Amino acid sequence: QVQLAESGGGLVQAGGSLRLSCAASGPTFRTNAMGWFRQAPGKERDFVAGIIRINGRTDYADSVKGRFTISRDNAKNTVYLQMNSLKPEDTAVYFCAASLRLQLGVNPNDYADWGQGTQVTVSS
Repeated sequence: QVQLAESGGGLVQAGGSLRLSCAASGPTFRTNAMGWFRQAPGKERDFVAGIIRINGRTDYADSVKGRFTISRDNAKNTVYLQMNSLKPEDTAVYFCAASLRLQLGVNPNDYADWGQGTQVTVSS
């Protein structure tokens, strides 16, 4: 099992930026793919972005393309989500997730290990 610890959430005005971090501890093969999901109150947990460890391939939800950037530091086994031009509709709890799969999944069921989540609130 992998332990995931998110940090970097907070309150920001619309148009602002935040950078989320997710530090993973445990077997690295269980972090072949890492992703960020978000869940707003009363809504489902949605895919935001994902990245593959061995080749750096990334994928994004259409709603965040051009505004969010996912990256990872393999030496630190840490993944980051740089969020720019934030909008009120980005408000949610953001979760980091890890998978031993070698392809990116957009379904929460594709990921075995999850962090506790970090709150991101964007005011208008």
